Amino acid sequence: MSVDVRSLAINYIQANEEGQLTAHFRQDLLPTNAETALLLEQLHLAYNGKPAKGYAGFASDTADNFFSALAQWQRDELPFLGLAEQATASLVVQLTNHQIPESGYLMVCHYRYLANEYLFVTLLGSKEHFSVNADLTLTSSKHLDIARMQLAARIDLTELSANPEQQKYISFIRGRAGRKVADFFLEFLGAQEGVDPKQSAKTVLASVEEYLSESDYDVAEKHDVRKQVYQYCEERAKSGQEVRLDELSATVDNSDEQAFVRYIQERDIDVAEEFPIDVKELKTLVKFSGAGAGLSVSFEQKLLGDRVQYDMDRDVLVIKGVPPNLKDQLLRFLKGYSNFDRGGQE
Repeated sequence: MSVDVRSLAINYIQANEEGQLTAHFRQDLLPTNAETALLLEQLHLAYNGKPAKGYAGFASDTADNFFSALAQWQRDELPFLGLAEQATASLVVQLTNHQIPESGYLMVCHYRYLANEYLFVTLLGSKEHFSVNADLTLTSSKHLDIARMQLAARIDLTELSANPEQQKYISFIRGRAGRKVADFFLEFLGAQEGVDPKQSAKTVLASVEEYLSESDYDVAEKHDVRKQVYQYCEERAKSGQEVRLDELSATVDNSDEQAFVRYIQERDIDVAEEFPIDVKELKTLVKFSGAGAGLSVSFEQKLLGDRVQYDMDRDVLVIKGVPPNLKDQLLRFLKGYSNFDRGGQE
């Protein structure tokens, strides 16, 4: 993977014991060297690996400080360091207004990956690391906690310039705290949510299954197509790229690469030529799983109707051929552990 670093700024937001926030500004950009390139690659990969993302675009009526600063920077009226400073100041205001006393390092990064240019904004916390030197002296230092990244957004500058009306050039992490985090960060950016990747995934799932049901594929071929569709969508999501309808169509039917596209068009199914997708919603293409009331079940999709039978009327799941390790546990419990233990003794 090759990330071309253009500019990287970092500032610090500090929260005191009373929850009051103070911004500390670095007076120059970080040097663009091998270390910053490696850092940005790690940020890029970590962000792509976050599963729950939303997509948005700038609100048409926004007068937000961040949006204004971004526009000035794109017109060369504001240096990148000034953009980072205004973003930091705007974030402090939003954190204060939402009563979120969050400390961390605000990183504003401009980089190029493949054919697109991006602006990446994230507030990273830190964690303490310990080490022992040659004299057996314990030392500690703070490291950026990239793995726990939660407040982050990425603006596809190329997409913003080419297709601003599609409202999907901003992606952001929804966060484990739900809508509060998502709404707060969107407000900081001056953006409003646009494309719904979960809905896109549900549309794809339903369309693929309907296409397969009307095709001449046998059971094994249908399973192979489902697996290939899931793998294709998963790879696109992991690389931070959108699903392309023409590529998806070729994956669904490699004997006629445009057949699935025609199927979509003939039925007036609303699918864009390129769209972000929530891969978790496609999981049933390859696996069924569920948990509740002390029970957890997971099995491959291809086993349904074969080793696994579901009676809808009685709400009963029948498993033929219990996994050996589970069978061993059940037998030990039902027959008594002592019987098994004595069986191994002379």
